Amino acid sequence: MAGNFWKSSHYEQWILDKQDLYRQRGDDFKVITEDDYHKVMILFMDIIKEIASDNPLNCRQQMIATACTFFRRFYARRSLKDVSPFLMAPTCLILASKVDEVGNMSTNKLAQAMTPVYKKVNFTVSESTIIRTALEAEFYLLEIMDCSLLVYHPYRTLLQLCQELQEMKLGVVTEIINDSWRVTNDSYRTDAILLYYPHQIAIACMMLATIINNKEDLMRPFFTELVVDWDVVFEIITSISKSYKLFKQVEMLPANEKAIQKLIEKIPKPSAITLAPPPQKLETLNMLLR
Repeated sequence: MAGNFWKSSHYEQWILDKQDLYRQRGDDFKVITEDDYHKVMILFMDIIKEIASDNPLNCRQQMIATACTFFRRFYARRSLKDVSPFLMAPTCLILASKVDEVGNMSTNKLAQAMTPVYKKVNFTVSESTIIRTALEAEFYLLEIMDCSLLVYHPYRTLLQLCQELQEMKLGVVTEIINDSWRVTNDSYRTDAILLYYPHQIAIACMMLATIINNKEDLMRPFFTELVVDWDVVFEIITSISKSYKLFKQVEMLPANEKAIQKLIEKIPKPSAITLAPPPQKLETLNMLLR
């Protein structure tokens, strides 16, 4: 990984302008509302997390975060109708496992992990077909991201913040630290990783954890020493707070089953296939476009 964020491809290519990002989503917004679009993103962030974090994969959180970032980068450039999110989710996990150097992900284990998660949202398709097609979709993902695979996560800055907080000895801050990590994980349900610098996200997550624990007075001396654009920090806090409200509507629970099904039905799909592919490529193309 490049040692300097400010000289990295993450900074140069993947800190996007919010208006440009929303303009890119224009075709999708013609089919679904902005809130529904964010619900789709939130749902698939959690699908990626559930596939990767449970047996038999048991992936590390940073690798999961990398996969979530790749997913968001892809759909920052392409419409939801271009490639099925159900295909792109495992594709991003496969690529993230290589980028984060955890070894090539076992496709058998990935298929095994996908089955119960996809059943929760009533998506029925052959897992072996998805895996086979995902290996081909990986090249498309690389192309769309222009092979820019570096991701600077907020975790490194958050670790430094937590260490500095403990050194200040302001009092009992264990809950704030624990919730800061949880909120940082939750930040991937938003566009934050596409719009803001990692240190801004980390500070926003710690501040939101402070608010959650009603420890503003305790933490004021800590935050006053930080040099950061506070308007941006509050934008991130607002975005994460809104994502919690939307998450309650698409959390993979039995009570949300009908709402999730309706949301999945709204996901934009291609209107027509204008090119006749070779017969051996037809199944792959259909999987890409579903």
